[in-house]
Amino acid sequence: MDFSESAGLIFDCDGTLADTMPLHCLAWQSALLRHGFQFSEDQIYKLAGSPTVSIVRILQQEQNIPGDAVLIAHEKEIEFLKMLDRVQPIEPIVEIARRHRATHPMGVGSGSTRDTVLQVLKHIGLEGFFDAVVAAEDTLRHKPDPDVFLEVAKRIQVTPARCCVFEDADLGIESARRAGMVHFDIRSVHTPRRIS
Repeated sequence: MDFSESAGLIFDCDGTLADTMPLHCLAWQSALLRHGFQFSEDQIYKLAGSPTVSIVRILQQEQNIPGDAVLIAHEKEIEFLKMLDRVQPIEPIVEIARRHRATHPMGVGSGSTRDTVLQVLKHIGLEGFFDAVVAAEDTLRHKPDPDVFLEVAKRIQVTPARCCVFEDADLGIESARRAGMVHFDIRSVHTPRRIS
């Protein structure tokens, strides 16, 4: 993979740098079932990249289930962090980051909360590795809107057209496209695991 035309590299975290999606699905299953939601792994993968509280609100609207979305989202994050020791790096993408660290400004753009992203990066050995980390709290609009990646580009001081985004989810790829950035779909080198 040749990224010599790109001046800045931007990485999603969950499912891109770290193989977290199966564990996120298990956490969703645990949190959602106790509140009476119907759980679909395909649905969670489809919404990958959205902030946790946004996913809860979408499911509440679809299934007409009341409750405090922020509280449910917090429960889900707690369930995920209980399994943090099981998270593995996605080596082909982590290797790209390591290989280009000295030559390219790099950042992370994620729909997860800052605390979760930082804990995942630390666990896979990338603590303090990136020039910028933009999380759910940092923008008003989220994937598929371009804001998260545009904010990363701003912080690493690279024009959007000269950034390459690494993503594993359709919403994130659309976000990169709307930001005017080149993107690399990591599903061409890594097959996401499923719990079902």
